Amino acid sequence: MAKKKFYAVAVGRNLGIYTNWPAAQIQVQGFPGALYKGFTSKEEAMAWLKNPVYAAGKNKTPASRSASPAFSGTAPEPGGITIYTDGGSINNPGPGGYGVVIIDGEHQKEYCGGFSLTTNNRMELMGCIVALQKLERRDKPITLYSDSSYVVNGITKGWAKRWRKNGWLKSDKKPAVNRDLWEKLLELIKPLSITFKWVKGHAGNPVNERCDELAVASARRGGLPEDPGYIG
Repeated sequence: MAKKKFYAVAVGRNLGIYTNWPAAQIQVQGFPGALYKGFTSKEEAMAWLKNPVYAAGKNKTPASRSASPAFSGTAPEPGGITIYTDGGSINNPGPGGYGVVIIDGEHQKEYCGGFSLTTNNRMELMGCIVALQKLERRDKPITLYSDSSYVVNGITKGWAKRWRKNGWLKSDKKPAVNRDLWEKLLELIKPLSITFKWVKGHAGNPVNERCDELAVASARRGGLPEDPGYIG
């Protein structure tokens, strides 16, 4: 049987044809009355979109189509770029990795990497940094989802900017950790229209789960390089 490579979404968050399942899945999962189907060619998918019909020639209307299981998360912003990131380390500190998924319309790209000795927080930050460095377009609004409260609060609550303003000292006068990565992240977001949002991890969000898979696989690889900014 030929592998399905095109997914037509007739009823969902953003309608159209997608060339990979994760991008299509986020349009339909948790959407009441979602209507979609996979095809082996783009032509078949386009033809079906004009008259969405399931087997035996029976139309499945939105009312009769059962909803997919809901997940904790949100769909890509229309006309914008959606980024999911995750990171972690084994034993913390220990071998660590990060995973990134960037969704721009129907296009989706994945990135990952890791270090031989690092921390969870450093890998969470590194995921965000790599994602923004890999952006092919910077003229669209960006929504970045992370399951790290440390990262999201550091940006949305202004912690990182205050640390920088105070010479990288926290309110308790102790040095802020991971200064090197916070500096990079603050510089990267400066020219962007970007919103950081927290998403619950391990809650069934397919893109968050994919980032976790990438991060874990990277942390378990042999021959990882040293994390030059890690201070034990």
